[in-house]
Amino acid sequence: MLPYIQLLNDVLENGQFKGDRTGTGTYSVFGRQVRYDLAEGFPLLTTKKLHIRSILHELLWFLKGETNIQYLSENGVTIWDEWATKEGELGPVYGAQWRSWKGHDGQEYDQVTELIKGLKSNPNSRRHIINGWNVACLPDESKAPDVNAAEGRMALPPCHVLYQFYVCDNKLSASLYIRSNDLFLGNPYNTASLAFLTHMIAQQCDMEVGEIVISIGDCHLYSNHIEQAKIQVQRTPKALPKLKIHRKPESIFDYKFEDFEILDYDPEPHIPAPIAI
Repeated sequence: MLPYIQLLNDVLENGQFKGDRTGTGTYSVFGRQVRYDLAEGFPLLTTKKLHIRSILHELLWFLKGETNIQYLSENGVTIWDEWATKEGELGPVYGAQWRSWKGHDGQEYDQVTELIKGLKSNPNSRRHIINGWNVACLPDESKAPDVNAAEGRMALPPCHVLYQFYVCDNKLSASLYIRSNDLFLGNPYNTASLAFLTHMIAQQCDMEVGEIVISIGDCHLYSNHIEQAKIQVQRTPKALPKLKIHRKPESIFDYKFEDFEILDYDPEPHIPAPIAI
């Protein structure tokens, strides 16, 4: 995970202070890219311990097309709690856009199903896309997230906006564009989630895995994460763990948490940091 440590150092050295929606303030750079070869190991951060349960259950929740936090709560995941209504609703966030994007004619489009079909039938296509930026559903920035959700809009706009998949020599690679990236807390989760998703799709399409590429627009450290980032860049990345998937389900939507096992994960201790709300 050396590219991540290099990115942290980049922001620590070159980040410019900016105000932000949360009032916390960030040190920000614009336009960065990192890439990981999945053949070299599973890109799970080793310079601090990550909560794999949260990462994987969130991804399975996206794939279910759900937008209520009940599934997450039942599985001990709290990362969306701060933005939900008292009924647990988040509005048409990622799951809704991935699985039931509404067209102007009222028809719903399942982007994930169409992606799998396209990869199997026409792997050389340049249109293997999942898009989360649905302008019609974006929140009103003058209102609180739970108010937006209650009124049928997204509680928060998507950060990981657009996924593109690419096949060469029967290897599946994935590119993700993130418009705004909390580098200390969010980026390691996004990286692992993208890697999980790429492995799952590759398995469903009888392909090997290639690499993942993450392109970031506003890449930032929150002002209350600076000291934590300085601790982390002093740590030396260890060998990457391996991912084992115990079965091949009938579809991309049938995976369960128990299907995944991370082998040889030996991270440094967790570094606590507050989330900016």
